[in-house]
Amino acid sequence: MTGTLASPTELDLDSYRVQVEARLEAFLAGKGRAARSQAFPTRAVEELRSFFAAGGKRIRPLLCACGWHAAGGGPEPAGLVSAGAALEMFHAFALIHDDVMDRSDTRRGQPTVHRCMATEFTRTHPRAEVEQLGIGAAILIGDLALTWSDELLHAVGLDPDRLAAALSLIDEMRTEVMYGQYLDLTGSARLEARTDLPLTVIRYKTAKYTVERPLQLGATLAGADKRLLDDLSAFAIPLGEAFQLRDDLLGIFGDPGETGKSRLDDLREGKYTVLVALALAAADERQEADLRATLGNQAIGETDAERAREIMTATGAAEGVERMIGERYREALDALTAAALPAPADHALRTIAHAAAWRRS
Repeated sequence: MTGTLASPTELDLDSYRVQVEARLEAFLAGKGRAARSQAFPTRAVEELRSFFAAGGKRIRPLLCACGWHAAGGGPEPAGLVSAGAALEMFHAFALIHDDVMDRSDTRRGQPTVHRCMATEFTRTHPRAEVEQLGIGAAILIGDLALTWSDELLHAVGLDPDRLAAALSLIDEMRTEVMYGQYLDLTGSARLEARTDLPLTVIRYKTAKYTVERPLQLGATLAGADKRLLDDLSAFAIPLGEAFQLRDDLLGIFGDPGETGKSRLDDLREGKYTVLVALALAAADERQEADLRATLGNQAIGETDAERAREIMTATGAAEGVERMIGERYREALDALTAAALPAPADHALRTIAHAAAWRRS
């Protein structure tokens, strides 16, 4: 995500990322041993290990580390690695459940957890039952990840006051992302030519969850005051919106070889995005009919999807989203300049902001 940041005035985020991934692997290896010793089924642990091994941007832990350094936290303590691992474990929970709700087939270039588990059950159960069994197993595996994210967070080793502040922030983050997911799930039935609902979803499901709260968590662990937390929010919210707007474009126009996800999933789901809202607002009668016939149709193929892409391009919706990304990226950088953070944190956040706004996967 960030490249190598190795000069004396820069943060070595690649090293931190490696430590977070090692912490996750060691934690799950321990859970596997515990499951075997208690005769628990180990398949859930194995599936989570495979899920993490498939990769991921790890942007939340990286931002957590940036928040720590923005608050002048000094050398990274072992607890900061556990905090980053806790964020990733919670994210695994969120993605596994999200894929169930979206009926997605792939994640990070691999079958989603509910699809993997359904395949597993074909060996032992009637074919008519395996899909529902796969969904049920994935929900439980996601629940385990949620539980274990708490365990990792409590291993940070903070004094009681800072732990209480960190837990309060995590509680807010979880509440916000659940409400954002609820609005995302229910909003797909509406598909209006208005951007207010999808922008609200972006704020709670992505901007606050992906950028603001991880940054603030790291800063809180280092003892940040309210002014710094507010400065970080001013940077985080527009960047998080840019990040999700890019994600919506990649979901329709991206290269599956780079994104690890089908270009049909968002269309088949009928995902109500800013891109869709702008296209509906500018479409003529024929374009709108064609687009609505595609959105939410599980049977569409690449020909139907290409027609939807043509409409989103012809109406100026895709260009409009690109323009919104650029505006939010510049707003984030302006906020960063105003915050006057320590140079290493400032440089790292600018690098992350560029990668988040202009990424291809």
